[in-house]
Amino acid sequence: MAKKWVYLFTEGDASMRDLLGGKGAGVAEMTRTGVPVPPGFTITTEACNEYYANGKQLPEGLWEQTLTALKEVEQKTGKTFGDPNNPLLVSVRSGARESMPGMMDTVLNLGLNKQTLEGIIKLTGNPRFAADAYRRFIQLFGKIVLGVDGEKFEHVMTETKGKGRHDTDLSTEELTRIAETFKAIIKEDAGVDFPEDPYEQLRMAILAVFNSWMGRRAVDYRRVYKIPDTLGTGVNVQTMVFGNMGNDSATGVAFTRNPATGANELYGEYLINAQGEDVVAGIRTPQPISRLRDEMPEVYQQFAEIAAMLERHYKDVQDVEFTIERGKLWMLQTRNGKRTGMAAVKIAVDLVNEGLIDKHTALRRVQPEMLNQFLFPIVGVSSAENATRLAHGLAAGPGAAQGRIVLDPDEAAMRAENGEQVILVRTETAPEDFHGMVASAAILTARGGLTSHAAVVARQLGKCCVCGCDALEIDYKAGSVHVRGPDVTLKAGDWITVDGHSGWVYAGQVETQEAEVIQVIRGQMKPEDSKLYGYFTTFLSWADEVRRLGVRANADTPTDARMARLFGAEGIGLCRTEHMFFEGDRIDAVRQMIVADTVEERRKALAKIEPLQQGDFEGIFEVMDGLPVTIRTLDPPLHEFLPHGDHEIEELAHKLGIEPAKLKAKVESLREANPMLGFRGCRLGIGYPEITEMQARAIFAAAASCQARGITVHPEIMIPLVGDVSELRMQSDIVRQIADQVMAATGQKIDYLIGTMIELPRAALTADKIAAEAQFFSFGTNDLTQTTFGMSRDDAGRFLPAYVEQKLLKDDPFQVLDQEGVGQLIQMGVERGRSTRPNLKTGICGEHGGEPASVKFCHRSGLDYVSCSPYRVVIARLSAAQAVLEERK
Repeated sequence: MAKKWVYLFTEGDASMRDLLGGKGAGVAEMTRTGVPVPPGFTITTEACNEYYANGKQLPEGLWEQTLTALKEVEQKTGKTFGDPNNPLLVSVRSGARESMPGMMDTVLNLGLNKQTLEGIIKLTGNPRFAADAYRRFIQLFGKIVLGVDGEKFEHVMTETKGKGRHDTDLSTEELTRIAETFKAIIKEDAGVDFPEDPYEQLRMAILAVFNSWMGRRAVDYRRVYKIPDTLGTGVNVQTMVFGNMGNDSATGVAFTRNPATGANELYGEYLINAQGEDVVAGIRTPQPISRLRDEMPEVYQQFAEIAAMLERHYKDVQDVEFTIERGKLWMLQTRNGKRTGMAAVKIAVDLVNEGLIDKHTALRRVQPEMLNQFLFPIVGVSSAENATRLAHGLAAGPGAAQGRIVLDPDEAAMRAENGEQVILVRTETAPEDFHGMVASAAILTARGGLTSHAAVVARQLGKCCVCGCDALEIDYKAGSVHVRGPDVTLKAGDWITVDGHSGWVYAGQVETQEAEVIQVIRGQMKPEDSKLYGYFTTFLSWADEVRRLGVRANADTPTDARMARLFGAEGIGLCRTEHMFFEGDRIDAVRQMIVADTVEERRKALAKIEPLQQGDFEGIFEVMDGLPVTIRTLDPPLHEFLPHGDHEIEELAHKLGIEPAKLKAKVESLREANPMLGFRGCRLGIGYPEITEMQARAIFAAAASCQARGITVHPEIMIPLVGDVSELRMQSDIVRQIADQVMAATGQKIDYLIGTMIELPRAALTADKIAAEAQFFSFGTNDLTQTTFGMSRDDAGRFLPAYVEQKLLKDDPFQVLDQEGVGQLIQMGVERGRSTRPNLKTGICGEHGGEPASVKFCHRSGLDYVSCSPYRVVIARLSAAQAVLEERK
């Protein structure tokens, strides 16, 4: 039996998402539920994969099945494809399993040629509509299928319209001339005549959709969202319905709830006398969906009822596309709506409260990284009042951002790569701008509504965005942006501030303030005054009910520790003592210690540092009252604390009262060929045991002082870079000796642990031996990744992006934990360590502790906790809960 490549809409349903793609499964499910959907069929995602496997040849039997399905559609509609008297026209759209808005290709009005054009005119009695449909078809087909530069078509449109006219103002004659001009452009640019055979048009369009799966913008999008290339895209061939047949016709896009705020309101936009691409592309700024209630009340009511039914059916917010043709409503697509992080949490909580979903489903609905958006800065009231307002548009993406104006997406990507803060300013964005949008701090467009390409992509990226800012006139050639109203002209490179909460654009760099949630956490705002805080805390409390994995924070100061605790951290997983050495004048004492020639001189310098370290630890213990605090002894090589330039060395020598030549010789003696693997970590404490003694004394003296004041302390002393148990044993002996001395002197019994940081492969391999001395392991995944791969994190930026791009590595291993290699060492370390010490506490404290996939791996590997930066704690909390739910599923 031949492989089935094609499914009619009547043959599919929502469960076939993998095979039919999201769009195909969506229209099939709508058809099944009785919603008015134009008939059509879907070519499967498997066909796309087979197309590439066959060297870009259509799979055997696909074209024949396509023609058979087309016959079925003809029977349903009473129209015939290619018939000059009663022609069937179709749209050809992409549709992958994962929604990729605007990243692949769509062709509308396919089947038009000179003969069928006459048939459409006779059937509709509307020559202008027919001419407009033909113009649109040639333009889309030329750009998407034949690869002609779309700017050439847009230039003709702009020139013909002149100033102050819209597409809808063009006459039949003008549209006819434009169509012929487009054909001439295609002939000149592509070197081929525009195809007149409708079947050839259909075949070429199907190939174009398949080819768009591996187009730059689609590939870029998949890299950002980690969507596999192997999914493939479906091709949806659907009967055309027309929103551009006059003032009783329209097209639009709507969400069943507000995707920016989560408010329970029908939210969307439409255009009278237009086709769907006009709304999404932002070619005209559309009207809010609420106005449709006044213009077409019966259609609006029907649409509102269908939208509500679809939300109940899918139990999630729906993003729907619709067309009204001569007063009749048609539904073209439904899919789960993209939304901001704030909206995602509010909607999830509301749907639980409404009884549509349970808490576990709500937790699965929100991507952990989206919680970051609650923490984005905003432009405060006082800053806004004192700033120069340039223009106002539609608030489409979270937060506020400052940056230099860039008008070209390629330039935006290049300048961002060089470390510049840029804002991409466009008349409207197109899918091919995606890479520039990703690179920019914010996106600003002159045209387009809240369902335009710019708005949809910005929401998904969690990117600040203001769109439909129609006071802007952008001149790409001149590299300028003229702002009507204030009559100001800005140049590319000028600073502006974009506020995605209010929709305002300001001149220059306007001061921003912390987000609402952080203001509440800091006590600067009352919880009841924040619309977001209640949803945020409720949602995270559900995550805490589910998760098994503990979440700690990496914090080196009381301020960081306080913020971490307010974000829900259950302890400190990494306190880096060396960061304290750089504060104030204490760096001078550290430098004195380094240049000392004798143990006595070194101890004298350390004695100056000790009370300062003790104060630091007391501050952290006070904040973390009752929670564990893991303190790492000195780790970095000593040369990092010394200057290297001649002028700086001379200044320091004068300050320390020694000869510059002597200091320079000391600096040179500390220089290492490979400092990452040199005299650092436990090796420092072994070479200079007095350093470990001082730090241990500061820790236990601080603990004793706090305990005497009624503060519960749980210090965990972590020895770094251990490769052999003998190193840990030697350092542990020093720590225990000091602990005994302090407890005897103060009369305080301190509950403490001694453990190690596993950051060398040998440590993981010999974990059973190391666990004989260590009461806990904390996997330092930053260095463990470096030593496992044999690559320096500081230098890998030169080649790692190319590795990921060429698929030599799935992800940058410094961003996403390498589960196959580094992960295997972690699992081995846990297993072997617990074979010696069954109650061994284990965690990780590298940057991976706040990365969702890495957190889930830690759960599966049986770790007790992850530790991450304070602002990633909420992400780790949700990721840990999702790990449990995925395991149950």
